[in-house]
Amino acid sequence: MPGQQDDLDEPRGGSGTARFVAGKLGAAAVSLGLVVVLGFLLFRMIPGDPVNTLTRDRPTSPEQIAQLRERLGVDKPLFQQFLDYATGLFRGDLGMSYVYNRPVGAMIAERLWPTVLLVGTATVLAIVLGLWLGVRAAWRHGSGFDRAHTGIALTLWSVPQFWLGLLLLIATQGLFPSRGMRSPDIPEAFFAQALDIAHHLVLPCVTLLAVIYAQYMLVMRSSLLEEMNADYLTTARAKGLRDDLVRRRHAVPNALLPTVTLVFLQFGMVVSGTVTVETVFSWPGLGLLTYDALSGPDLPVLQGVFVVLAGSVIVMNLAAELLYRLLDPRVRES
Repeated sequence: MPGQQDDLDEPRGGSGTARFVAGKLGAAAVSLGLVVVLGFLLFRMIPGDPVNTLTRDRPTSPEQIAQLRERLGVDKPLFQQFLDYATGLFRGDLGMSYVYNRPVGAMIAERLWPTVLLVGTATVLAIVLGLWLGVRAAWRHGSGFDRAHTGIALTLWSVPQFWLGLLLLIATQGLFPSRGMRSPDIPEAFFAQALDIAHHLVLPCVTLLAVIYAQYMLVMRSSLLEEMNADYLTTARAKGLRDDLVRRRHAVPNALLPTVTLVFLQFGMVVSGTVTVETVFSWPGLGLLTYDALSGPDLPVLQGVFVVLAGSVIVMNLAAELLYRLLDPRVRES
């Protein structure tokens, strides 16, 4: 009977969703485990000895070098070093920095806010600009507006971020601060501090924005072009709706799905890709911390930042997959 069939189908759908979520969570956990192993092994392959770096240009006896190696734990076998690292990571302990002799977790926490500020501001602006331009370009397909903005987006998408940042530094020399996040002579008032940070934020934010918005624009344009010949839009026009209403109420909401999932996928990648931008502009975030740690090499800092950045990519990918299933009924029914 119909009622009995509905009762049978409902648990099946719920169990299917539970299996889907459990599978994605399991895959994310496996990926995170591989990140921990890869991060540990990868930075052991970097040329250079942290002990030699710390004792460079200092008169040091062999006994002192041996004591330093023991204190840092680099005298142990590689497998034992990994066990100590993984055990500490499981407890939330990212270790102590070789260079600064500070907890890595505290150092990452200090640098996380500048990176979130930079990436968050650039991402929000890129979403607004990319979606608006993508909709306009698709709706005016083949026009001069479409060709010009598509060409600009393709060019910016292919430009290396560090090279674009250097060009902006040269082109705007003297107009905006080129280094750091704050000026030393700014009053302690909140409004003055906020304006100063915003002034320093312009160049790194524009550098990230120029590359990120291009991806959103091109994806939105392509998605909307696929929707423009759909039957439901022809029906809406036949009912006498204005072209602007057809676009805003019908075409754009359906074309947004791929772009919404791209936002989550790209956010993790943007966070992990700020190393070059932060280095060019000396922005005191996780990217600059990674660059400074490479000169040691400061292995605990490199491992900690790598786990945080790679973990953000995994979490955003997981969120995108779950959100896609939630928003698209075709995926839920499969």
